[in-house]
Amino acid sequence: MHSAAFKPANPASKPLRELAMGLSAYFAAGLDAGVGNESHEGGSRLISGRLQHEAFDMKTQHWIRPGSHPLFWVWFLLLCTAFTATAAPKRVLVVGVTEGFRHSCIEVGMQVFAQLAQDSGLFTVEIANVNPNAPEFRGPDGKPDRAKVQAANKRLLAEKMSPAALQNYDLIIFNNTTGDLPIPDVNAFLDWIRSGKGFVGVHAATDTFRGHRPFHPYVQMIGGEFKTHGPQVGVEIINQDPKHIACKHLPNPWKVFDEIYILEGFERASVHGLLTLDKHPNEKTPGDYPIAWCKLYGKGRVFYTSLGHREDVWDPNWRDEKGQRANPPEVAVVFQRHLVGGIKWALGLE
Repeated sequence: MHSAAFKPANPASKPLRELAMGLSAYFAAGLDAGVGNESHEGGSRLISGRLQHEAFDMKTQHWIRPGSHPLFWVWFLLLCTAFTATAAPKRVLVVGVTEGFRHSCIEVGMQVFAQLAQDSGLFTVEIANVNPNAPEFRGPDGKPDRAKVQAANKRLLAEKMSPAALQNYDLIIFNNTTGDLPIPDVNAFLDWIRSGKGFVGVHAATDTFRGHRPFHPYVQMIGGEFKTHGPQVGVEIINQDPKHIACKHLPNPWKVFDEIYILEGFERASVHGLLTLDKHPNEKTPGDYPIAWCKLYGKGRVFYTSLGHREDVWDPNWRDEKGQRANPPEVAVVFQRHLVGGIKWALGLE
C-alpha cells in the first residue's frame, strides 16, 4: 500500500515588496476621491543609492512614501490575500487501486503525475496506490494474495476517499483503476465532484464500476464504459478542438500506437469532444470512436482520455527489456501536455 504526497515549490512565493511599492505609489498618485482634495504626481527618486517609488502631493508639496496613504494597507492586505489564494497549489489525489485487471503502466503513470506536479507548480500530488506485486501481498506460492490486496484496497480508500477525506482535495485522478472500487460512499464521491470539484480519468478509468445495468452512476459521470479492445494498433487521432488547453499542442492528426478502447454508453451530445477516430481502430470501418472528452457534471468538471495503456505513451525515456519502444519520445511528451491540459481544465485553471 502506497500513499505519498508530492508538494512542488510554490511558483508564487516571490516577495511582494515590489508590488507593495508600486501599489503605494498608485494610491498616492491616483486615489483622490474621498480623501480630502489632494492632488498627486507619481514618480521615483534616488534615495540612499536606490530607486524609491514615491508620489508627490501637489497640495502639501511633500513626497509621499509607501504605506502613507490612508487606504494603502487595507488594499495591500486584500491584495496579498487574493494573491496568496490564487497562487496556492491545488490538491490532487491520484488513485491507482485496481479490483480487476492491473495495468503495468500504473507505476510509470504515478511517477509522471508526480513529475508534472513538480514541474508545473500548479498542484500537489498525493498517491493512493496498492501494487499487488509488492512483497507484502504475496501468498505462500509467491503470487499476489487476492484477499490481502483487497483488504489493503479497502483500508486505503477508507482513509483517502471517505466523505470527510474528500474535502482535502480539489481534484481526483483515476489512473487505470479497474473493477468495483471499495470507495466508502460512492454517492458522496459523486456528490463531491458535482459540488464543483474536478475529476480526471485515464484509460481504464472507464473499466471501473463496469458491467452494471442500468449503467452505474459512476459511468454516467465519466461519460462512457469500456466494452472491448482489439490488438494494440497505430491510429491517426483527430483533434476535435485545437483551441482546448488539452489539445492545442497536439498535431492533427496525431499518430499514436496504443490499445484503443471501444466504448458503450457514450453519448456524443453529453460531452465536449476533444479527440476521436472516424473509423474502427482495427477493422477500419467508418464510425464514431471517441478517444478523449470533457464534460460538466453539476458544478464539477470531468476530463477523460482513453490513451495510456502503454508505458511509452507515458514516458519519453521508457524502454522495454530489449531497449525498444513503439512510440517515439515525442508522443509521450505531448501526451503529458495533454494530461496537464486536462488537469488544468478540470481544476478550472483554464
